[in-house]
Amino acid sequence: MDDTHRARRGFGFWAAMVIGAIILIFGVPILGGGVWLAALGGSWYYILAGIGLVLTAFFLFRRSMLAVWVYLVTFAGTVAWALWEAGLDGWAQVPRLVAPTVVLVLVLATIPALRGRLARPVGTAAAAIAGGLALVGSLSVLTLSQQGTAIAQDAPAADEPAPIEETQAPVTETLPEEPGEVPEGQVPAVEAEEPAADEETAPLSPEPPAAPDAAEDTATETTPTGVEARAPLDTMEIGENWPAYGGNYRGTRYSPLTGFTPENVSELTRVWEFNSGDMPGEDASSYSPENTPLKVGDDLFHCTAMGIMVAIDAATGLEEWRYDPDVPTDAIPYGATCRGAAYFEVPDADPDTICATRVLWGTLDARLIAVDTRTGQPCPDFGMNGEAYLEDGLGDTVPGWYAITSPPTIVRGIAVMGAQVNDGQAEDAPSGVVRGYDAVTGELAWAWDLENPDSRTAPPEGETYSRGTPNMWTIAAADEELGLVYLPLGNSAVDYYGSNRSDLENEYATSIVAVDVTTGDDVWHFQTVHNDVWDYDLGSQPALVDFPTGDGSVPAIIVSSKQGDIYVLDRETGEPLFAPEEREVPQGGVEPEYLSPTQPFSTYHTLAFEPLEEKDMWGMTPLDQLWCRIQFQQAHYEGMYTPPTSDQHWIQYPGYNGGQDWGSLAIDEDRGIMIANYNNMPNHNRLVPREEADEMGVQAIFEPGWERGAEGPGPQLGSPYAISVNAGWRQWTGLLCSEPPYGGIRAIDLETGETLWDKPFGSARKNGPWGIPSMLPIDIGTPNNGGPVVTAGGLIFIAATTDDLIRAIDIETGETVWQDTLPGGGQTTPIVYEVAGREFLVVAPGGHHFMETPVSDAVIAWALPETGEAVEGAASQ
Repeated sequence: MDDTHRARRGFGFWAAMVIGAIILIFGVPILGGGVWLAALGGSWYYILAGIGLVLTAFFLFRRSMLAVWVYLVTFAGTVAWALWEAGLDGWAQVPRLVAPTVVLVLVLATIPALRGRLARPVGTAAAAIAGGLALVGSLSVLTLSQQGTAIAQDAPAADEPAPIEETQAPVTETLPEEPGEVPEGQVPAVEAEEPAADEETAPLSPEPPAAPDAAEDTATETTPTGVEARAPLDTMEIGENWPAYGGNYRGTRYSPLTGFTPENVSELTRVWEFNSGDMPGEDASSYSPENTPLKVGDDLFHCTAMGIMVAIDAATGLEEWRYDPDVPTDAIPYGATCRGAAYFEVPDADPDTICATRVLWGTLDARLIAVDTRTGQPCPDFGMNGEAYLEDGLGDTVPGWYAITSPPTIVRGIAVMGAQVNDGQAEDAPSGVVRGYDAVTGELAWAWDLENPDSRTAPPEGETYSRGTPNMWTIAAADEELGLVYLPLGNSAVDYYGSNRSDLENEYATSIVAVDVTTGDDVWHFQTVHNDVWDYDLGSQPALVDFPTGDGSVPAIIVSSKQGDIYVLDRETGEPLFAPEEREVPQGGVEPEYLSPTQPFSTYHTLAFEPLEEKDMWGMTPLDQLWCRIQFQQAHYEGMYTPPTSDQHWIQYPGYNGGQDWGSLAIDEDRGIMIANYNNMPNHNRLVPREEADEMGVQAIFEPGWERGAEGPGPQLGSPYAISVNAGWRQWTGLLCSEPPYGGIRAIDLETGETLWDKPFGSARKNGPWGIPSMLPIDIGTPNNGGPVVTAGGLIFIAATTDDLIRAIDIETGETVWQDTLPGGGQTTPIVYEVAGREFLVVAPGGHHFMETPVSDAVIAWALPETGEAVEGAASQ
């Protein structure tokens, strides 16, 4: 009797019991969730699968061979359903088939421990054969479906030697804590108060450069505030230099250099790495530097996250000087960001005079700063000791509410400045006014204040610029010859509610506005969203091109949007070259009387995807996919421009991160190819009634209990609702509820708008559930922020993704031909330049808190080996 009992309680028994318990643990919620989903109008599959799992567990507990046959039937139905819903879509099949296949293996493993009439030799053999065939069938479907999924090139192994990193001194050694202490091998930083003086550089005159002679043809008019507005100035060519954020103010991100090619790019090696020392403390949750350096002459000008300007030798990476404006940390808005700076040469200035050439940039505490390019000294002729104060005329504000995160755009000597106004705080927010400042004196030239169209000057004493109006937080483009600057505007201060907006706000919000840089008057504007309540502000710098047509080229501006549409306009008149189509869009929500019945859709090109369906929901397993399906069925969703709702969640697709965000387009006009990297993710949102928001303790940035980074809805004070946004629609595992790819990169024929190639962009190596890196080199297509650079040599250089890689892509084929690992997230845009005939690729991978990539203070340069140089720093292919 005891021997029989032990036999019945052996390993096989316990294996069947444990496997049965596991299946039951998953089967019950799948069955219950399936009933819930079906009641919401969703798929019935989960009810049948849940019943099959529960029965399988029941028969395993009884050690009956029926368990195997019940599961085989359930599994066969699962495979048929998976193929019917998703075909051979690789990523779609992961949650449908991977976990059920694992369960199949476990169930088959219990066969030796099972009994009953079906467990006789013939029945056992039949079950094993059927199970084997089912397993082969499942693996075949998964294998075939993955053939369309790109495999990323192997990144360098973590233990491979990195020449620069092994010899680079730690940050604490590179940047001394005590003033005046200079590390070995570094160039001493120049003190801001005194000019540098050495035997090789002529002393700089302490006098500011003289203003241009009025008799000369360098100033033709005066601005509304009396500042001299110059005729078109000479602009610096790209190639040897990279003198502006987008290469130049045309914003095409194109280098005419040909030294890097698809054939030799595999030989790229790191030649230097510079570390600025500007790193957050223990909490890196607010750092997102996003900086693109400038390169002029022999120097790089790099702006760190907290607005420290550093001059770096472009060939060696050695620091030359730095200017620290001492920005307080409480000035950080959404993130500590300095996307770039602007370079300016004072017309007819004595080149030996201080600030004859200068760098201008904005700070998080709303200052516009100008320093000398050779010494880093503040320009004494600019504002007050080199600073102009942009909070003048704003009225009530607090640190972090109004900040400068993007570089100035200098047109005809006027530095045009927008600002970031921290989103969703209150209707009575600081103004979105865009202003022009004299790049020599720092004087206000004009102010484009939306609600004061008859005034282009500062407000009278005691008054302010109009509050809560749409702002320009991103980067403008400009045409020096036309004297126009092109402003990509956002929507009003309250993003997700519009009934209290003015007529002018409704007319201009989410528009590209062409402004005369002499008068500050708008010449034309083109709106990409009517009555925007989706936070679809224009985040990308537009690009200026000579657009090819059958009748010759047309001076055009290309505008890309967060909802994915790309528009081509005549940049002199604003007339579309491809007339947009006004289409009816969903109505209803909390503001049925406010919503526009139609929205414009581009007839040139769109990055938008088809509307979401329940079958597009995703997860690691059927269980979390089921939960996302339930959320989908519970949510209000009617496609793009679904009206915001309060009684239930609503799906915004694409979400506010794109389409295209601030990374912008890159265009090779010679090849006629436009490159766009983009995001493809929904948001899961709900308007929160004011009473409920008050009970939750939601507070705005100016209220005493407000905390940066605190979770919870955006307050939107002044409207009836706060706003709760699940950006990317994350689920409990940290993965997204929609299936990959979440980002891509696309080549577009410039003349026709046709897609040339389109690929998922970004591997899964640094992504996984609960933030655990999977290290899988599979191109899942990750979220990405940052732009591409294209070169005449036929390459696209781009970082941007959340896998911490920089890539070179063949522009003709889309094939990745080189890549290297970065010490931080590459949420920025690379540059390409030349020094003494040698080409360099440079990027500043600062990381990004929102993208959950590691923070870094590095600036890294790659080049092809010079004669006799080793190539050991090149990345693996």
